[in-house]
This record gives sequence, C-alpha cells and structure tokens, in this order.
Amino acid sequence: MGTIRVVWGTASAPTEMSSYDAALAEAGIENYNLVSVSSVIPSGAHVERVGTAPDLGPVGERLTVVEGRVTVEEGPAAAGLAWATTEEGTGLFYEASGREAETVREEVHDGLRVGMSLRDWEFVDEGREVVEADTGDGYTTALVLAVYGRSTPLL
Repeated sequence: MGTIRVVWGTASAPTEMSSYDAALAEAGIENYNLVSVSSVIPSGAHVERVGTAPDLGPVGERLTVVEGRVTVEEGPAAAGLAWATTEEGTGLFYEASGREAETVREEVHDGLRVGMSLRDWEFVDEGREVVEADTGDGYTTALVLAVYGRSTPLL
C-alpha cells in the first residue's frame, strides 16, 4: 500500500470556505481534490505523522483522505484523528471535531476503542493528533487528515 500521512492545519479567514482552504494550505494539501473514505486502513500501510504534506503529485489530482474538521464563527475549534494498526498494517482511524480539544481527545480515544473491540485483530500500534485554534477575524477551521498515498488523476 504505502504511506498514510497524518497532516493538520488551523486558519482564520473572512468566510467558511476560505478558512477551510487556508487550513488545507497549512497542512500542505490545498491544491488537490479530496475524496473522503470511511476509516479502515488497508493491509501493508504505514501511518506517519508529518504535520505538513510533502509534494504528493500534480495540482488538481485526487487525494484519498479521512478527515476530522470543524469550522466555527466564534470561539474555539478543535479537530482530531486517532488510529490503531496491526503488525500487517491493517487498522482503523477515528475522527472527531468540536469546540474543546479535551472533548475531542476523549471522543477519538473512546471511538477508537469501540472500533477496535468490533474487530478480531491484534493491534500493536496507536497514535493520535488533536489540533485546536481560537477564532481570529471571521471564521476559524481546525482539521486533521489522514492522506492515503499520493494523488491520482481525475481525468
């Protein structure tokens, strides 16, 4: 499979969409079309926490992601992603978002535990990333994404 990179960003801007775009830019994935998937990690994958994505291919291509995201007009914003993997790389993500970082931390932890209990897999590794931001001018977005591999053509 390859590498699944965990990236994150926070940003404030005058509109909801521009705030989201700016947070994607901070994470290094603003020039791709994102396609969300549920939260299962394929066998052979390696999850790597990177913060900001490297070049993942040509502009405008498709990136497959699992996304924890929130955009607010006032007050704090928090988003998170937790994951667990087996020796073979198989695993799962759990994403959450809200107003308080501690609540998001608890939610991704608790959700991941439930997901793990539903599977007859032996998990050997876990990780978690939670980001938070307070509103600047306009809207604020907090996001954490798991980016699967490199981009692929849309056309």
